[in-house]
Amino acid sequence: MSPEPGWVRHAVLYHLYPLGFLGAERTADEVPEGEVRHRLSALEPWLDHAVSLGASGILLGPVFASRTHGYDTTDHLAVDRRLGDEADLVALFAAAHARGLRVVLDGVFNHVGEDFGEYRQALAEGPSSPAARWFRLRWPDPSAADGGGHPAHDDFEGHGALVALAHDEPAVAAHVEHVMRYWLERGADGWRLDAAYAVPPAFWAPVLTAVRAAHPDVYVVGEVIHGDYAGIVAASGMDAVTQYELWKATWSSLEDGNAWELAHALRRHAEFTEAFVPLTFVGNHDVTRIASRLSDPRHLDHALALLLTVPGTPCVYAGDEHGFTGVKEDRAGGDDAVRPAFPATPSELSPVGLPVLHRHQELVGLRRRHPWLHDAELSVRHVSNPLLVVALAPRAGAPDAGPDEGVLLVLSTDDAEVRWGLPADLPGALAAGPAALAAGTGSLADGGRTVVLPPHGWAVLTHP
Repeated sequence: MSPEPGWVRHAVLYHLYPLGFLGAERTADEVPEGEVRHRLSALEPWLDHAVSLGASGILLGPVFASRTHGYDTTDHLAVDRRLGDEADLVALFAAAHARGLRVVLDGVFNHVGEDFGEYRQALAEGPSSPAARWFRLRWPDPSAADGGGHPAHDDFEGHGALVALAHDEPAVAAHVEHVMRYWLERGADGWRLDAAYAVPPAFWAPVLTAVRAAHPDVYVVGEVIHGDYAGIVAASGMDAVTQYELWKATWSSLEDGNAWELAHALRRHAEFTEAFVPLTFVGNHDVTRIASRLSDPRHLDHALALLLTVPGTPCVYAGDEHGFTGVKEDRAGGDDAVRPAFPATPSELSPVGLPVLHRHQELVGLRRRHPWLHDAELSVRHVSNPLLVVALAPRAGAPDAGPDEGVLLVLSTDDAEVRWGLPADLPGALAAGPAALAAGTGSLADGGRTVVLPPHGWAVLTHP
């Protein structure tokens, strides 16, 4: 298995998208030149909320200078003036650390915005400029009506304002290494690498080797939607990638009542965990909220139980813990519904979401009491369209597991009551002794050897 910093074994991350969360202007142009909006300190009450949730770290969306949504970076070494300045960000690191929270930053190193310094320099100085080698440019732009003095450039997935970097250029690698080390030296604990699936994995290996030589405790996770997860981790030197396969299977299998899809994804997930521990989630800033994906609200608990029992580094997207809804749309502004502004303090949120918050706290607590779940051995013990049973056992040599440890997750999407007898080959004390209900809507019968689920019920079982 890929090594990772020791602190990650106990990590549950709380994910914030600051530009939306803090109600920042839609574009940097709306802030007068020379002015700074010192908003980052307003996140401090939400650090306390993350602690009350049971989280041990913050995954912070883009905070660096950009023109619009943060993923069009114009300066990796400057804080977006809609959010604050370097002193504000360093103070946020300190405030998080004072609460026992790590901070993982979002680094956009596949592409940059059109106002990025080297891109502007390349346009001004022409194709022979050293800055021109930073990008995949074609001089002159063949599509320009006048023959074009400016070049055409490769972009990110058809977004012309996102200029793709040339990852075979040594100066680009040196810049990325410098940026990562710069913010780690100022208090960051890790990096999410945005659009890592679009960057050749071999680019990362020397960069991350150099970064880890200076900061051995850094956690690095790549955004990878599809592809050879384990191969990308091995070739890049990242600690992990985002587990989009399991995210998709979680909501679609629950919505369709197709436990076979989820069972297949969980078996693949178990294979991934032999090589590395993925970052797991049921929501983030780029996707429709889980509460909007599921037409039956009873299944929200099923998704959360999966997130917080199966192996992985779980990440909760801000608002999901209160049952927020929001649908992502493929249009300009289509992310707005899943990136809303939040009130000044958590106490101002509607009490309607408190039952969802309490379920999160219950299951995060269970996760923290069983830290071996981080890289547990997972086996699918039963699958049918209304019922899925998953067993979790400590990996051999797990330093934080007792001899009788084991967890059983039982999920039903059946309209009728479901009963399932516990076999004698379950992990730990679940093999022979009575089980205990650690969480869920189910109950136990037959001396703790049969789990009984109400319609659309679920249960997490442990030994007493």
